[in-house]
Amino acid sequence: MPSTNMPVLEVKDLKKHFPVRKGLLRRTVGQVYAVDGISFSIGVGETLGLVGESGCGKTTAGRAVLRLIEPTSGSVKVAGTEITGLSKAEMRPYRAEMQIIFQDPFSSLNPRMTAGEIVAEPLLVHGTGSRKKRDEQVAALFARVGLRPAQMSNYPHQFSGGQRQRIGIARALALGPKLIVGDEPVSALDVSIQAQVINLLQDLQRERQLSYLFISHNLAVVEHISHYIAVMYLGRIVEYADTRSIFTRPQHPYTEALLSAVPVPDPAIRRKKMVLQGDVPSPVRPPPGCHFHTRCPYAVDRCRVESPPLREIAPGHQVSCHLR
Repeated sequence: MPSTNMPVLEVKDLKKHFPVRKGLLRRTVGQVYAVDGISFSIGVGETLGLVGESGCGKTTAGRAVLRLIEPTSGSVKVAGTEITGLSKAEMRPYRAEMQIIFQDPFSSLNPRMTAGEIVAEPLLVHGTGSRKKRDEQVAALFARVGLRPAQMSNYPHQFSGGQRQRIGIARALALGPKLIVGDEPVSALDVSIQAQVINLLQDLQRERQLSYLFISHNLAVVEHISHYIAVMYLGRIVEYADTRSIFTRPQHPYTEALLSAVPVPDPAIRRKKMVLQGDVPSPVRPPPGCHFHTRCPYAVDRCRVESPPLREIAPGHQVSCHLR
């Protein structure tokens, strides 16, 4: 999926399978196909929204990209350099280039460390500057994300949820990364605070030319922040396009169903809801053919036996469906 800018991140055929073990000898009896061959790229200053139901593999994909968990196979390139085969020592410079904002702003912060120590920790680990220089840098980061430098000595429990997420954002910014993975970074916040945090992320993107992989199940939030959207279902990307195309001309039945469930604020507008039948199949035993055929209202015999490739049906718009 080519990006208009030089890609900061290129992912090709990324897979992450977890072994299923049973019995006293813990023998492997199957695999959880959490991420099953996804490809995308993100350019400088761009945001790719990765959306889908819970359990579709979004978070696993984000962590595999950062090598917080090791991919089973596939290619991950950061600024043109392949990182999947690098050792821990060789990965160290790239850790500064890629950061993550976690979903839960409370559990992602060490309760025994002050907010200032939490934000300074990446600088300390990477040996950046003197103690005084680090303190100055942390104070500047606090001010930039909307916190008072005087709060650097406070502990995480002394902050609200929105303030804790701002600490998480400041920590992610500390080393001056090019890519930030946001793992549902606003889902645990109140709606009014969500808007403030999203606006902050967009301002930081414009200032620093940051690239985001924004993982979420909230399509309204994704529409607001993303330049491109990749829709995931059961470990695979089923549709990819720019945000406007996804919201105005969805081509995959699963994308249509997701969009039909988004609330419309105007009561005069009635949207036809597309209710999917059944539950999401198990990633341990995904259906043959198109993974979505068990819930698709348009499925034909071919869908049940042949897996549709992700192919371009319009410039920049790719879909994995035999009927398109």
